[in-house]
Amino acid sequence: MAGLIKREDVDAVRDKARIEEIVGEQVTLRPAGVGSMKGLCPFHDERSPSFHVRPQVGRWHCFGCNEGGDVISFVQKIDGLGFSEAVEYLAGRVGIQLRYDEGSGPRRTEEPGKRQRLLEANRIAGAFFAEQLLSPEAATGRAFLAERSFDRNDALHFGIGYAPKGWDGLLKHLRGKGFTEAELTASGLVSQGNRGIYDRFRGRLIWPIRDVTGETIGFGARKLYDEDQGPKYLNTPETALYKKSQVLYGIDLAKRDIAKNKQIVVVEGYTDVMAAHLSGVTTAVATCGTAFGSDHVRFARRLVGDTSAGGGVQLAGGGSSGGEIIFTFDGDAAGQKAAMRAFGEDQKFYAQTFVAVEPSGMDPCDLRQARGPQAVQALVEGRQPLFEFVIKTTLATYDLDTAEGRVAALRAAAPVVAGIRDTALRPEYARMLAGWLGMDGESVLRAVQSAGRGQGGQSSQQRGNDRGRPSGTEQSGDGGSRLPGADTGDGFQRPSQSDPIARLERQTLEVILQYPHHIPAAAVDDLPGDAFTVPAWRAVHEAIRAAGGLATAAQRQDSEWVGLITEECSPPVLALVNELSVAPLPEDRPGAIDDYVQGVVRAFVELGITRKIGNARSRLQRLDPVAEAEAYNQAFTDLLTLEQQRREIREQGARD
Repeated sequence: MAGLIKREDVDAVRDKARIEEIVGEQVTLRPAGVGSMKGLCPFHDERSPSFHVRPQVGRWHCFGCNEGGDVISFVQKIDGLGFSEAVEYLAGRVGIQLRYDEGSGPRRTEEPGKRQRLLEANRIAGAFFAEQLLSPEAATGRAFLAERSFDRNDALHFGIGYAPKGWDGLLKHLRGKGFTEAELTASGLVSQGNRGIYDRFRGRLIWPIRDVTGETIGFGARKLYDEDQGPKYLNTPETALYKKSQVLYGIDLAKRDIAKNKQIVVVEGYTDVMAAHLSGVTTAVATCGTAFGSDHVRFARRLVGDTSAGGGVQLAGGGSSGGEIIFTFDGDAAGQKAAMRAFGEDQKFYAQTFVAVEPSGMDPCDLRQARGPQAVQALVEGRQPLFEFVIKTTLATYDLDTAEGRVAALRAAAPVVAGIRDTALRPEYARMLAGWLGMDGESVLRAVQSAGRGQGGQSSQQRGNDRGRPSGTEQSGDGGSRLPGADTGDGFQRPSQSDPIARLERQTLEVILQYPHHIPAAAVDDLPGDAFTVPAWRAVHEAIRAAGGLATAAQRQDSEWVGLITEECSPPVLALVNELSVAPLPEDRPGAIDDYVQGVVRAFVELGITRKIGNARSRLQRLDPVAEAEAYNQAFTDLLTLEQQRREIREQGARD
C-alpha cells in the first residue's frame, strides 16, 4: 500500500487544475447558459449533448449515463487511472510538488507516479531520437525525408527522430537517467530477449505519437535498411499509455482546427499527416497500425462536436451544414477495402462522411511532392459522399454489360442504399443507382425497399445505437433520458418534472450548490430537517447540513463548498449532488442570476411557511377555544406570526 498524498496537496491540485481545460481536451464544450458548458459525453455513445461542466463549482455530470464528479475523477475515468495516479498526473500539469503522508501506510516500493515516469521515459526517448537524426549514421533517414520534400524544420515540427542501429543505445541513455528495467519494459521502449532487454527500435526513422495533451505516449518506426527483417512499420506495443485502438497520430496538432472547422480528415500514414498539415489541411490525423474503429469514431465525434441530427447535409456550395468526416484512401484494392470498413462506421456519425481518393492513386504525401500543396487541398475539397463511393465500388465488381451482372449488382447495392440513415436521401440514391445500372427506377426502388424491410427498416448500426434505450423514455431538458418516476440506479425515485413542489425543491438545491454566496446563510441554515419532502432531495439537504450549511460555504470557494458536501454523501447521494451542482439553470442572463437565485430561495421558504400555516390552521380547528383556551390562543398567535412572515417575504419579493 502506497503512502497517501497529503490532503492539502490534493485540494490544491483540485483547485488549480481548471476542469474546463482538462475536459475540453477530450470533449468539445460549448456554452450552455450562465457558467455552464456542455458537449458529447466521452463515456457513452450519444448524439445529443448531455455532458455538462460547471467550472465555477469544479464539477461535471452526464445526464445521460449519470456519471459525474470533479476534475480528478474525470481524469481517473477518461484515462483509466487510480486516484493517486490521476492526482499525480494533474499535479505535474499544474506544477504542484506532491507530498506523501509517511504515516498512512508502508513506503512505496516504486517511485510515486508510475504514469508520470512512463511519460518522462517517452519524453527523454523522443529527445534522444531527435538528437540522433543529426548524426552521420542517420543520413539514410534524412535522405528518406528529403526525398519526400520534408526539410529540417518539418522534422522539428513533427518531432521526427532516428533510432541507432545498435542494440542498446537508448537503453543505456535511459538507464543513465535513472530508469529501472521494470519501467523501461512497461514503457514499451525495450524488448525482452534471452540475454535481457534491448532497444525495440533500431535503425529506423521515428515518429513520436502524442495524445491530445501533447504528451508522447508511444512511437512509430519506419524501416530504412534492407537487412532489417522486421515489418515496414513498427509501433510501440500496448502499454498503460498507448492503446492503438484509441490513438490518432497528429491529434495534438490538429485538435484545435478540428473543433474550429468541425472537420476531421483521416489519412493513412505518418507522412500523409505531415504532407496534409504542410499543405494547409491542418485537420488531418491517422490511425496507428489499426483500422479506423468504433473507439476512433467516438473520439472524432467528440472533437468535431457531432451533435445535430440535421448535420451532415452537403450544401450546393460544397460545404456541409454539419461536421465533416473525410477519409482519404489509396485508389488500390486495399484502399477500397479500407473505405468499406469506414462505411461500416458511418451510421455512428451525424456529420456527413466523405471519401477523397486521388484518381491516379497517389496518397497525400506523393501528391504534395508531385503537384504541390494545392493538389492536396484540392483532393480534400473534391471529396465525394461515402455512400456514393461505396455504391460505385460495389458496382465495379460486376459486369454491368450483362443482365445477370446488373441484377447481381442491384442485389448487392440495394442493402447499401437501404442502410442510408437519412430517409430523405434513400429515394434519391435509388434513382442514382438506377441510372448507374441502366435499370428501371421503379424496380430499383422496390429492391431498395425490400432490402430495407429485410434490415427491419434500419441498418444494423442504427439498431445497435438504439439498443439499450428503454421504450417510452422521456427526453429531459438537460439532455438525458429519464423514465418518469423510475429508479435511475442511484437508489432514489426521480419525481416527475410536472410536480411543481418537487421541481421547486430541486431548483432550490441547484442554487444552494451552485451559488451559495448569493444566498443569506440564515435563509437555508434555519430550514428544518423535513423542509424537503422528496426523499432524494431531503438526502442532499442532509449532506448540506452535515457539511456545515451556508455558514461554512461563506468561508469557502464554490468548488470547495461542493467538495465538502460530497464528503458527507453516500454513493447514491453523491450522484445526486454531482447532477444538481452542474444542472443548467433556466436563467441565462448573467445580470439576472442573483435575482433568480434569491427568487428561488424565497419561493421555497415561502412554500415551507405556507405548509406550516396549513398545519397551524388545522391545529387551531381541532382546539376548543373555551376548554383549551391557552393552547388555542398560542396556536392563534403562532398562525398570525407565520402569516406575517409570509407577508414580509412576499413584500420583499415585490421590492426586488
